[in-house]
Amino acid sequence: MIHPLAECLNKKVPLSTQIWQYVVVLPDAVIGENCNICAHCFIENDVIIGNNVTVKCGVYIWDGIILEDNVQIGPNVTFTNDKYPRAKQAFKIQRTLIKKNASIGAGSIILGGVTIGENVLVGAGSLVTKDIPDNELWFGTPAKFIRKIAR
Repeated sequence: MIHPLAECLNKKVPLSTQIWQYVVVLPDAVIGENCNICAHCFIENDVIIGNNVTVKCGVYIWDGIILEDNVQIGPNVTFTNDKYPRAKQAFKIQRTLIKKNASIGAGSIILGGVTIGENVLVGAGSLVTKDIPDNELWFGTPAKFIRKIAR
């Protein structure tokens, strides 16, 4: 289901995926089955979104970002993909990987070039500046290890 107020330029979105109003999806993005892309999101071209992914309202997914299966992205999570941003200048895209079953809390900031491991929980409002290993809870600014998560 693609809401009539969405601008989905991608012709390969599966029927099982929901894209809500005021979402823009560029033509080359890859979006899996049974996803829920909530209102006011933007998905750039060089993006891969796995199956069963939820992206809550107000999230922009820039080139170079991969969300594996069963990922939850909370509202207003901010991703970056440019280490040294300058207006109207070429840059090297930083690739970011969010692995299976990870959840990123509302309002978190994920700096470019990090990998967030499988089953990771990132607490709301956190600033992720480095890789997070599998099965851990991280929280804070900058985000720090809190505890292991039993899986």
